[in-house]
Amino acid sequence: MKIALLQQTYKGTKQEMIESTRTMIAKAANSGAQLVALQELHTREYFCQSENPKFFDYANDFNSDVEYFANIAKTHRIVLITSLFEKRTAGIYHNTAVVFDTDGTIAGKYRKMHIPDDPQFYEKFYFTPGDLGFEPIQTSLGKLGVLICWDQWYPEAARLMALKGAQMLIYPTAIGWFDEDSTEEKQRQKEAWIAVQRGHSVANGIPTMAINRVGFESDSSGVGEGIRFWGSSFIFGAQGEQIALASENKEELILAEIDLARSEEVRRMWPFLRDRRIESYQDILRRFCD
Repeated sequence: MKIALLQQTYKGTKQEMIESTRTMIAKAANSGAQLVALQELHTREYFCQSENPKFFDYANDFNSDVEYFANIAKTHRIVLITSLFEKRTAGIYHNTAVVFDTDGTIAGKYRKMHIPDDPQFYEKFYFTPGDLGFEPIQTSLGKLGVLICWDQWYPEAARLMALKGAQMLIYPTAIGWFDEDSTEEKQRQKEAWIAVQRGHSVANGIPTMAINRVGFESDSSGVGEGIRFWGSSFIFGAQGEQIALASENKEELILAEIDLARSEEVRRMWPFLRDRRIESYQDILRRFCD
């Protein structure tokens, strides 16, 4: 399967972002991509750098954005993974991945489950935790385990997707550095981010990919020093082998081929799912084992 990841910089307005995304999707499709995955909250700036009620208005575009990207998926006959701000009802909003099949229909949705609340990542102010569970989305290309950003750090989420038949893990992402951090701290953060997700591939025997924002974005509310998103979008194969790795500092269209049949080979050699001691894992449901 040929896949494309769109690592993008924020262009300054939603319209410019939409146009840039449309152009890059067309280029990916013309290059033979069957599946195209976009970064987290790709239609606008990463607005969670401050707690500002005005940003909830962005979610008013959810239905029109769904229609727009459905038409793009249908036009190019691709499976398309988007990341949109969903208004569900008054006062309830979600960080939602909407997956479109090649005919433009909605194959499924995933609402972000793990919601961070860190300096300049104030997502708990905006997003209600998802209630759709960790359910793979069936598409014409296979079952996709779509998760979002902060979910990356949780092996439980990746495992449940794999146990339910996901053939790959896909993470739209917005993560970066603060300029005031030391070079050593920045490197530790990025290496940890890559390592934990590479581990999901190894532990579950399926490909894993992340699509990260890139470039500096300041907070439009004037709070904080901004975030320098570190790009580095990647694809790892079923044994943790590196298939693709993007740069830290520029917009890129990442094209690569993955072999879903490889998972069968890997799981025969390393049968981690077979050897799980499920009768002994009850404590995993506890917050902490005092």
